[in-house]
Amino acid sequence: MAAEDDRRFMRRALELAEAGWGRVHPNPLVGAVVVRDGEVVGEGYHTAFGAPHAEVEALRAAGERARGATVYVTLEPCAHHGKTPPCTEALAEAGVARVVFAAEDPGLEAGGGGAWLEAAGVEVTAGVERAAARRHNAAFFHALERPGCYVALKYGMSLDGRLAPRAGERVAVTGPESHAAVHRLRAGFDAIMVGGETARVDDPMLTPRGDVSPIRPPVRVVLDPEAALDPDAALVRTARQAPVIVVAAAGAGAGRTALEEKGVRILEAPRADGGLDLGAALERLCGAGIRSVLCEGGGRLGAALLGAGLVQRLYLFVAPTLYGGGVSAFPSVGRRIAGVTVDVQRHGGDVLLVVDLDEPERNGGQTEAAAGDG
Repeated sequence: MAAEDDRRFMRRALELAEAGWGRVHPNPLVGAVVVRDGEVVGEGYHTAFGAPHAEVEALRAAGERARGATVYVTLEPCAHHGKTPPCTEALAEAGVARVVFAAEDPGLEAGGGGAWLEAAGVEVTAGVERAAARRHNAAFFHALERPGCYVALKYGMSLDGRLAPRAGERVAVTGPESHAAVHRLRAGFDAIMVGGETARVDDPMLTPRGDVSPIRPPVRVVLDPEAALDPDAALVRTARQAPVIVVAAAGAGAGRTALEEKGVRILEAPRADGGLDLGAALERLCGAGIRSVLCEGGGRLGAALLGAGLVQRLYLFVAPTLYGGGVSAFPSVGRRIAGVTVDVQRHGGDVLLVVDLDEPERNGGQTEAAAGDG
């Protein structure tokens, strides 16, 4: 089959994979397409954690037409017994002639499926739309290949890069369509994080309240050196319904006890530069089982994370508004931020830019942008 056909069918598999967002976590998003004689005869995706994998769903849809067919799957088929049997065995038993997968699975247990299939006599092609597949599952690959939490930073901002027209003011910069997209975005992360000042000014809930209901609700995290979060704040009042962690400095004030009595978990991190050592704070969160974090601000926290090189992705919701002043989304962070825009979406009147920040050797074709005021 022509290389362009391989890419076309793989792009369809990537579209299918997206439907599992927020439901398969911590498993990766995976989609699969079965093609015979140039015709799609079966499709599937991983629908929920613990449910059958994408290959099995697609093979079921194809039935006997899978024999002699080509299967396109966005991640290398697993070769181990986990919550479900190995997908490699299901593919071989179905009699498929060829398997095309996008990204290799770096997991010590699940990886190696391509070699297993080749040994079983199935033709294997790897790497078709690899970069797109890795972007789909950026946090998954980060957890397997690198230490520390995967951190994404989300901003709702004006065209001139402002988070609010005035400091300390709560304002909805973007429209309802963007707000719905943020709720969907939250569903795919282990934790949603804000700084203490944002928690006090906005009094947020930080829960996903949209069309995707995650199997495991994300942990709500507040970086608050003095553990000064109001015990009557929405986060604290709902701490027994969805988990809340406050990361505070050692020896934080008397407010710690009141928060713990209401079900808030307190983690400690060292102080640094008038706040917390952010690298250490993220290490504490990793130690608590959190491997992906969506940070929703505020501006000072975002700038500090960027300045420390701790952000892997930006989600920038840009509204068609000019403030001409106010709270900058990108105050000076003391370093250049190199990134590549990997997706552009329209949400009502707003535009979402998804920008990956990474080392040049891991992200070809980068452009440099200054993270300075203005």
